[in-house]
Amino acid sequence: MVARGVVGREQLAGAARAALGGGRRLAAVERLAGGSRKGVYRLVMDDATTAIAYRWSDAENYWPAAAGDADRSDPFSPGLGPDLFEGAHARLHALGVRVPAIRSLDRGGVHGPDDLAIVEDVRGGSLEELIARDPRAAAPVLAGLGEALEAMRGHRAAGYGKVAVVDGGGAARGTSCEGVVLDRALGDLAEASARDGRIARARGRLEERLLDLAAAVRPRAEYAVVHGELGPDHVLVGADGHPVVIDVEGTMYFDAEWEHVFLRIRFHDAYRPLAVDGLDEDRLAFYALAHRLSLTAGPLRLLDGDFPDRPAMAGIAEHNLRQALALL
Repeated sequence: MVARGVVGREQLAGAARAALGGGRRLAAVERLAGGSRKGVYRLVMDDATTAIAYRWSDAENYWPAAAGDADRSDPFSPGLGPDLFEGAHARLHALGVRVPAIRSLDRGGVHGPDDLAIVEDVRGGSLEELIARDPRAAAPVLAGLGEALEAMRGHRAAGYGKVAVVDGGGAARGTSCEGVVLDRALGDLAEASARDGRIARARGRLEERLLDLAAAVRPRAEYAVVHGELGPDHVLVGADGHPVVIDVEGTMYFDAEWEHVFLRIRFHDAYRPLAVDGLDEDRLAFYALAHRLSLTAGPLRLLDGDFPDRPAMAGIAEHNLRQALALL
């Protein structure tokens, strides 16, 4: 098992000084909650200037290693490292989607062995917190997020896959988004069946349902920009009240329906301002079951390791397991 530990001030001091400069010294480092694949730290300089450090390291990744983790041709492989982050950041910024400004990128070896990004510190809290605290105040932020999603949906590419891969001239594996999703969903179903008897007993019916839903999907030749895991916890509120999208490494060219199913799941009633016309109902139905299976198998897989917030992750798995069975 990888040794866990909070990064100390001395380990980030050089990177912080290079990124923020101006004679400042790093006074404090605060680890922020959330994140299962990278460490997120607030850097506080001696003049109270702050920034956020992303650290990609085995010591920060709670997910058990799996075959294909490093395969960037797989749209669903982990979005790890500064290259994927930088490519996704550039595409979203070009579309007018607000993302934290990059202060520096260190691909390992300059300020330590780990890959680091230091970015703007957006201090307005998350959209998730704002929705819970003051839905009326959240309304303009949701409207702004809807505009960002429309800009992403309106940008088209001829190939699907991770943005950094496609924009760099590469291609994803497989022949279609729905084909990649089907393969992934069948794998998730097998994993969940091995860990929970209820899924195991329904495995045959769930597999048949997946195959039927996938067969109804018509081919498509253009793909939108999607974040892939855009919950309200991945949207911060800027000082100007505009939404700021974070955790962008997994951004890809894919079906907009994949994004909107996830938005529905995570935003609940607050999804209404984000809803759009013209989505493919067959894809929505197929992707709904695929997402539920992913949100069952993924948390159960994470619990095989030493992820600290185990009750919350078990709750996510249980909720989505029941929702998957309900779709039968």
